[in-house]
Amino acid sequence: MYSNSGGTAIQAKIVNQLRDRDIEAITDLNLGHANAHNGTITCHNVNMEELDAFFSYNAGQQTPYQVFLYQVLNESIPCLNSFESFSLSEDKLRTSHRLSRAGIRTPDYRLCNTKDKPMLKNTIREWGGRLVYKPTDGWGGMGIVKVEDERSLDMLIPFLDQTNIPHFYVERFINYDMTDYRIDIVDGEFVGCYGRQAPKDDWKTNVTSGGSVIRREPNDELVALAIKAAKVTGLDIAGVDVIYDQEHEEYVVLEVNGIPAFATPEQEAAGLTFNEGKIERIVNLIERKAIEKRASMQAALTSQL
Repeated sequence: MYSNSGGTAIQAKIVNQLRDRDIEAITDLNLGHANAHNGTITCHNVNMEELDAFFSYNAGQQTPYQVFLYQVLNESIPCLNSFESFSLSEDKLRTSHRLSRAGIRTPDYRLCNTKDKPMLKNTIREWGGRLVYKPTDGWGGMGIVKVEDERSLDMLIPFLDQTNIPHFYVERFINYDMTDYRIDIVDGEFVGCYGRQAPKDDWKTNVTSGGSVIRREPNDELVALAIKAAKVTGLDIAGVDVIYDQEHEEYVVLEVNGIPAFATPEQEAAGLTFNEGKIERIVNLIERKAIEKRASMQAALTSQL
């Protein structure tokens, strides 16, 4: 669990509620400190594969080593979120592609080979002169660039060429009011919603890019859309980012996040009160996964008798 912005207090509440249900919780099992040897993954002398479930909630701090062990561990025990859904949510192209194939509206997107500069120029012309370049694996708005016209694209390409990235991922810029919705879903249920507003001199709503949190109430259409997006991506815990396309008058899913933040103490004081409900649903989810794991193991043992 992340420790900043009130994360330590959130972890304590989760641990206490699990213990109230006679479920022992072991904290600080950071995969960055784990190792694999002869069929066993251990961390601080704990055999990770003997756990009933592994809950990881630490956005933006997974090293390649941690992610690799996450993938291996997921083959033995239930992980929340599963490695498959986590890795999908970390990739903007794969997420948009999965959502689009399920009939969920996302921004028009295109993946181009870095050598295919004519494709990029044709794309910006086709999309009316504006597009957004995004790293496929970034978070918090980092590395995202809005391209206003073909001349701006000509200035961006030499910079991208120096990064040695294997491809260009771009999205059509959506005409919206510079606010969004973040809708939290846990185990297929709506748990809370808030919005973010871009600063006056920018268009990004991400808090890490200068955006501010605002209170919002979602309608039934938004909640249903977020639940469907979480289901399509396979995420047990999801934060679905949605904007309203003013030109086409419809909601558009921008991203589906696998580690959506809890409200900070300051945000709770300002009226974002979904933390307690989110904690309870996560505890319910962990308990259900643990029970399913034990039932599966018992069935396997019975079949061997």
